[in-house]
Amino acid sequence: MLKIGLTGGMGSGKTTVSKIFSVLGIPVFYADDIAKTIMNENEDLKQSIIHLFGNEAYINDQLNRKYIASIVFKDKYKLDQLNALVHPVTIAAADKWMREQTTAYIIKEAALMFEAGAAAHLDYVIGVYAPQYLRLQRVMHRDGAIREDVLARMNRQLDETIKMKLCDFVVVNDEQQAVLPQVLSLHQKFLDMAEQH
Repeated sequence: MLKIGLTGGMGSGKTTVSKIFSVLGIPVFYADDIAKTIMNENEDLKQSIIHLFGNEAYINDQLNRKYIASIVFKDKYKLDQLNALVHPVTIAAADKWMREQTTAYIIKEAALMFEAGAAAHLDYVIGVYAPQYLRLQRVMHRDGAIREDVLARMNRQLDETIKMKLCDFVVVNDEQQAVLPQVLSLHQKFLDMAEQH
């Protein structure tokens, strides 16, 4: 079974692309969503997060995302410490999930694919690219956030140009090129590769 990563910056359209793969019958592991679940359910991880951020890190036994975000988006060291706690647990959950799948290939979607070291566990990585001005508009609209906050969050991620150069395939989601034919082409390519694997 081929293990395919799917990544891209905030607002690039990763979720749109992964949903197309899902409709095509390909299982998708949403690393960011799973990480949020694990932060609420894994007791060892919860204790580590409380140790790092204090008792305010959880309200009613649920991660206080707003509080954590207010700290990590201003303090890169704290962000790195949080990622060092969460990424290994999420990668282990993905590896377990992958072993349970039976399709020709699977997709693992993650925003921080290279930053987390998760790409090392995969055969290929697809990047979803959109120009920054479009990503900015999408995230501001989606999150109801102001421009400065979105830019600050974007600046915490790996530069988009570098990220796309690290990818084996790129889907362009710039509202000029249709995304569906690009994904269908990759789907066929992966099915062919899996047969030869």
